[in-house]
Amino acid sequence: MKRTLDVVLAVLALLLLAPLMLLIALLIRYDSPGGALFVQRRVGRHLVPFDIYKFRTMQDRPTNEIDPLVEGVIDSGHARITRIGRLLRATSLDELPQLLNVLKGDMSLVGPRPVLIEQVEAVPVRYLNRFSVRPGLTGLAQVRGRRSLGWLQQLELDSRYAERVSIGRDLRLMLATVYVVLTLKDIYGSTEQNWRQYRNGRGRHDVGESK
Repeated sequence: MKRTLDVVLAVLALLLLAPLMLLIALLIRYDSPGGALFVQRRVGRHLVPFDIYKFRTMQDRPTNEIDPLVEGVIDSGHARITRIGRLLRATSLDELPQLLNVLKGDMSLVGPRPVLIEQVEAVPVRYLNRFSVRPGLTGLAQVRGRRSLGWLQQLELDSRYAERVSIGRDLRLMLATVYVVLTLKDIYGSTEQNWRQYRNGRGRHDVGESK
């Protein structure tokens, strides 16, 4: 039932939003050099890697020049974020291409957000059940605080969602997501509680348990 709902709603959303997505792609190309889409390797269900699609919100740069282990958290004033990119991030419109990931079966409309390969090492054993479900466009953590949450707070909510998946809950989270996006809540997060701080600091011993 969940997969059927994902496919039906993703197809409808793509049909309805196709003109908007085309306009966004054209604005991105006009605003700065580079392609309209950004493709990045993420980890999904059962820890299987896949390529996630997003609208590009930053100045174009080769993927091999980006080191996720040392790149700082991106905030609203970051020099690499483009003009159109600030709007896309604030409204979460940069995530729309992930509807294609939903159709491919890499993602669901609702579930834990897909993590970077480098972030897996910072997931304690007690939260590994978050990888038992498909990652989602939105999820419990996204409506309970979005990027204002610390790393472990996000994982706790992801784990809680994975323990009790239901169509009714997914529909409620979709509606809650609309409110969060429209109110522009918690778009950017703090560097003090992110996964890099946890991985490199006090959580190192805990993380080691998952190896």
